[in-house]
Amino acid sequence: MRLKIKEAIIVEGKYDKIKLSSLIDGTIIETNGFQIFKDKKQMAMIRRLAETRGILVLTDSDAAGFVIRNYLTGAIPKEQIRHAYVPDIFGKERRKDQPSKEGKLGVEGIPKDVLLEALQRAGVLCDKFDSEEEKRLITKTDLFEAGLSGGENSAQKRKKLLQMLDLPEHLAPNSLVKVLNSLMDYERFCKIVEKL
Repeated sequence: MRLKIKEAIIVEGKYDKIKLSSLIDGTIIETNGFQIFKDKKQMAMIRRLAETRGILVLTDSDAAGFVIRNYLTGAIPKEQIRHAYVPDIFGKERRKDQPSKEGKLGVEGIPKDVLLEALQRAGVLCDKFDSEEEKRLITKTDLFEAGLSGGENSAQKRKKLLQMLDLPEHLAPNSLVKVLNSLMDYERFCKIVEKL
């Protein structure tokens, strides 16, 4: 069973995102480590997600994780941001040859039950999205039918949509679906597609 979480969750990297995706159903955005400091479009997207549904920061418990966490805390209004903290657990991730500089496990290496407890302590767990249960969600099929994926010139059309919505240009179709559902409803999506 995967938990549905209303807030968009911000993690540091792709392995954190993979780990979290096995536990929750929701929008997960990776900062690509310190890349968040340079990527203005990604930061703009995070701000928009914070406005529409709130964000939850779930970074590693090492110094680098706290630098990213503090940066986001300063960039997002306090009523739109929550924090989930993972405890200091020492060890190394399976995919790595050596432990991290501080010897602590990152989000990707934390046991699932500990991650769920961290989310629960942050107060973001919910069984279902009341508003999303009733509304028609945007699907990957909708992207295909709108010519935004899997077709001739779909990459160019998707790039135009991303520019129109001021979203990062490298947002893949799978991630785009989640971000679109976080920012708008199906009717608004259809109106935007008509403008393309």
